[in-house]
Amino acid sequence: MRTVTVTGQGTAREVPDTVVVRVAASHRAAGVAEALAGAGSAADEIVAVAREHTESRRIQSTTLNLWPAYDNEGQQSGFEARHGLAVSCTDMEKAGAMIAALAERVGDRLQVESVGLEIGDTARAVQQARSAAYSDAVARANHLAELAGERVDAVQAMAEGGAPVPFADLAMSREAKGVAIQPGETSVSASVTVTFSLV
Repeated sequence: MRTVTVTGQGTAREVPDTVVVRVAASHRAAGVAEALAGAGSAADEIVAVAREHTESRRIQSTTLNLWPAYDNEGQQSGFEARHGLAVSCTDMEKAGAMIAALAERVGDRLQVESVGLEIGDTARAVQQARSAAYSDAVARANHLAELAGERVDAVQAMAEGGAPVPFADLAMSREAKGVAIQPGETSVSASVTVTFSLV
């Protein structure tokens, strides 16, 4: 049986509906216990502010680090602790207000690593991208078959591959007093590999 195998690509676009704010509470002190306690109290304040703007289940600790701190002359001057958290919010305005509140209430112990935009439920966009990928595969197969003087017949095999949903990343500084978040659009991609018989 003569066959042709092609890979189709498809893309769908959706407006992001979830803001993911990645922050960290950091504190430097002379001793390990003091550094951890300072980072812990700052992290508690971050969580308290976040709960005013989103659900508790959307607040997650991501990292906890402790390392020696050094002065400008390279001499160890204590320890620095860092507690990283990720906070997701489905309201763009509340997310912007949360960042401003964090800057005000946590102060210099706050580090804002990034503000990202995601699609909370990608099911519809994935289906649209998959349909577009299959249509692209059919068009490619028909074109190749035409070039060879053949005609596409039945599908013999099919496999799906995909690409991750892109993450719209917006870097923020910890000195930000207010944040206006613009959702824009995010692409969702899919690919389908199809083998057709030829007649």
